[in-house]
Amino acid sequence: MVTEDPAAGEQRRPARPGAGSRMLAPLALAQFICSFAGSNMNVMINDISRDLDTTVQGVQVAITVFLLVMAALMIPGGKATDRFGRKRCFLAGLAVYGVGAILSAVSPGLGVLILGNSVLEGVGTALLIPPVYILTTLLYPDLTSRARAFGVIMAAGGVGAAAGPLIGGLITSAISWRAAFVFQAVVIALIILLSRTLVDPLPPDPDRHFDVRGAVLSAGGLVLIVMGILAADNNLWLAGGLIAAGALVLAWFLHWIRSEERAGVEPLLSTALFRDRTSNLGLVTQNAQWLLLMGTSFTVATYLQVVRGYDAIETGVIFTAATVGVLATSLAAERLAERFAQRTLIITGFALAVCGIAVLLALVAGSPSAWAFAPGLLLIGLGLGVMLTPSVNVVQSAFPEDQQGEISGLSRSVSNLGSSFGTAIAGTILIANLTKNAYAAAMATLAVAALIGLATATRLPRTGPTAPPPAAARPRP
Repeated sequence: MVTEDPAAGEQRRPARPGAGSRMLAPLALAQFICSFAGSNMNVMINDISRDLDTTVQGVQVAITVFLLVMAALMIPGGKATDRFGRKRCFLAGLAVYGVGAILSAVSPGLGVLILGNSVLEGVGTALLIPPVYILTTLLYPDLTSRARAFGVIMAAGGVGAAAGPLIGGLITSAISWRAAFVFQAVVIALIILLSRTLVDPLPPDPDRHFDVRGAVLSAGGLVLIVMGILAADNNLWLAGGLIAAGALVLAWFLHWIRSEERAGVEPLLSTALFRDRTSNLGLVTQNAQWLLLMGTSFTVATYLQVVRGYDAIETGVIFTAATVGVLATSLAAERLAERFAQRTLIITGFALAVCGIAVLLALVAGSPSAWAFAPGLLLIGLGLGVMLTPSVNVVQSAFPEDQQGEISGLSRSVSNLGSSFGTAIAGTILIANLTKNAYAAAMATLAVAALIGLATATRLPRTGPTAPPPAAARPRP
């Protein structure tokens, strides 16, 4: 049992009516803009390719590197919150992200776009996202209020990812793809303004050890694996070598953190994080969910633009079905958590997603109409909205406060690694041969990932629905 500082507990309770909502607003908006950044470029593929004199594969690399930088640095980013403070890391991440968005908006070529969007926005996201989940866990200590808060945040993230193509398409068609990055910079400025109400319940610990070697090894291993996936369409031997090298580096990382613990030194990640069965299963479901979301977004958007010749706004409008699905179910997270076990919700979500992929494949193959995409995307959106929040709750709630920095970084890294895998795997299959058969192969691969997630979810422990706390124990709005 973790002993809490009474002062911290007092800080955690909002002092004035509405303070809880005001603190949640910048956190949810931050998750929205980071998820938006991961998907909105999918509808700009043709526009960016023409403007920067590059290829579809070049734009795919930019998108994947952004997701990869997030995944590679999310664990160190989560750990840094203990040393420097959660609010401080949040604001620093917003500032770096904002600079990256502005640089992307004025980029003269693919290289500068990769620096601004893929690197700086990726680094900024890795700094700001772990505090979002840590602060939410600390500020909402009971499971029901936490489910409500995570429901809002995951709804914002899911809508950002699902509506990214629509919003990006509208901006690109009305102004240009560069204006979409200006939009991101404006939202970042708004989040910084709203963050004045944020309270960090726990003080930073400047003497906390930071494992530099562990950070380098974990990031290096993840980078090599995703680079291997990206190389698969050109050179299978190179791809296999990079993936094998990445696996070896990650094995070295695990050996290193074990040796640090035996020596009595705090490692980047405690090995205890990997010994919780429920958390491990939850992490696998998170990885599969984001692989499915980003893989579907990239596959459908690329197919529509490159094969069917749709423009940015037409492509974005088609994704409205997925946005509606995510929003409808994720905003109901609190009510669903009170009625159903988290395991049941995650299983249901994956089942809906698998059905959605099947409908996508069946209807798109039999009809040239753009509306043939809507039913399948709606089912996938409904499924993702149902399971995003309970998967996060399963993982975050498995550990005490003093490990929230570590598990938040690990959780977000696993999720963003899923996003990277989704874009890299589906993109590699699709770009290798841009035809209807390649589209079907990419979607079938995503269906396999969804089935793996479904099988994993069935192994989660059977627990009852989250009972609402007594009225006196509920945090004030």
